[in-house]
Formats: sequence, C-alpha cells, structure tokens
Amino acid sequence: MKANNVTRLLDARKIPYTAFELPAEKLGALETAQHLGVPAEQVYKTIVVVREGQGKPVLAVVPGPQEVDLKALAKALGEKKVNLPTQRAAEQLTGLQAGGISPLALLNRGFEVWLDESAILWDEIYISGGQRGLNILLPVEALVELTGARLAPVARG
Repeated sequence: MKANNVTRLLDARKIPYTAFELPAEKLGALETAQHLGVPAEQVYKTIVVVREGQGKPVLAVVPGPQEVDLKALAKALGEKKVNLPTQRAAEQLTGLQAGGISPLALLNRGFEVWLDESAILWDEIYISGGQRGLNILLPVEALVELTGARLAPVARG
C-alpha cells in the first residue's frame, strides 16, 4: 500500500480508515464500487464546482450514482449560478488528476466542501484517496470534522 499525504494525515490524526488499491486508470465511482464489491451509493465522488462570480471553487462530494445538483448548491452558497468546469480545468484548479480529486488532499487550500446529506445514512463512506488507484473508507464524522464539510442536499438523481 502506497502511503501518500492523505494516508499520512489520517495516520497522524489517528483516524481509523481502510485504504484500497484500485487499477490506476481513472475509475468512476460506479466502477470503484464494482471493484470493491460495495453499494455504489456508499462510494462518494468529489466534483469541482466553480462559482460564476468571484471566489474559490467548491468541492461537492456526492454519491456515485448521482450528480451534483447545481441549483441546490448555488442556493446553499448564496450564488446565482455555479458551473462544472472541464476535466482539464478541474485538474488545473486542484493540482490533482481527475479520478484522484479528494477533499482530504486539498485541506488548507481554501476549498469549501459540501457533502451531500445522504452521507449521514452511512457510518463510513468511500472517497478518493487523493490519487488515482487509491480509495479510502473512513467514518463520515471524521470526513466532516477534517474538511469542515457542510451537509446539504447537493446531489440529485
């Protein structure tokens, strides 16, 4: 198992987690769930969302089978409109490869994290470990605490 900044952070904070190595190509949340043999609804994906006005992009963390509800997220942010950047733009904004974008890898970089409220139905969820081929199962509570994530109905679908 390759250690990276995310696993080192979790170790340092003594947060219980399980890391899973996956094929290194870009896998979506649904393929990840199939590989791990877990419900797709428990595998969350991190989507970069840009504001129409000024301000830092936002990370929306939503269940694999669903999409970001841009209207709901804009409303939660108090913005008129938010948009999805291209994959290339998302990679430039975060410095991470698509398929490896993780709120845990972007701590202290000024990204607001919005976690779909469905996460509270689970004790633990799977999220990207900050690089392609690494997925992490951790307590929802720990994710919220570490990232300062706000819970809201930001997924649809």
